[in-house]
Amino acid sequence: MHGALILYTLIALFPVFVIVINSFKKRKSIFREPLSLPDAGSFSLVGYETVLKQGEFFSYFQNSMIVTVVSLFFILLFGAMAAFALSEYRFPGNKWMGLYLALGIMIPIRIGTVAILELMVSTGLVNTLTALILVYIAQGLPLAVFILSEFMHQVSDDLKNAARVDGLSEYTIFFRIVLPLVRPAMATVAVFNMIPIWNDLWFPLILAPAEATKTLTLGSQVFIGQYVTNWNAVLSALSMAILPVLILYVIFSRQLIRGITSGAVK
Repeated sequence: MHGALILYTLIALFPVFVIVINSFKKRKSIFREPLSLPDAGSFSLVGYETVLKQGEFFSYFQNSMIVTVVSLFFILLFGAMAAFALSEYRFPGNKWMGLYLALGIMIPIRIGTVAILELMVSTGLVNTLTALILVYIAQGLPLAVFILSEFMHQVSDDLKNAARVDGLSEYTIFFRIVLPLVRPAMATVAVFNMIPIWNDLWFPLILAPAEATKTLTLGSQVFIGQYVTNWNAVLSALSMAILPVLILYVIFSRQLIRGITSGAVK
């Protein structure tokens, strides 16, 4: 099983590998030997020099990191709290509340783009990172609640009741007992939301297209549109856009696999 997983990973990463190695080559070498590693005769940093001179990629990267990290933090926090309440407490409308939150998974948020834009205009949040963060939190919460509530149902009631007998508050039980037990599920939710947020082009283009608030994906697309025939610059821009999210995925991958395959909290 591990051998098959490694094979699938290598196949999936091969296009990324080709893009990265060609971003360090001269133009002629890209077309002459696209699958070979750069050597002394083909190595060139002209693509990265063009990207760093013509585009504000460090600013774009900072914006993407802020939006992604802050959005994930609140998605996990609010999603875990809502999931804990739905799985732990019985109240009128419990099932209907869960169904209402689950509808957000089936109904894409982009359907409400016009209404969202009008709301952001009326509140003065257009061309701010706050607008993107709010939209991504709303987009990610339904899936977070759906996944985490299923895992929290598996947490032992005896463990939580023992903590209550010892005098621990509900907040302490939630943060110190429940959250550590559902950590693989939290990582799964983080990865499932991280990649769409980082790679999203639609809402940054609609809500925050200003130069100061462009995300890395939007900035890369604008740059590629301007330098579509400059293959060194295009491949360098793609490499800079791909590598950060790939590194984040690798960091969370172990917990992601545990969350997908465990199926229950032991």
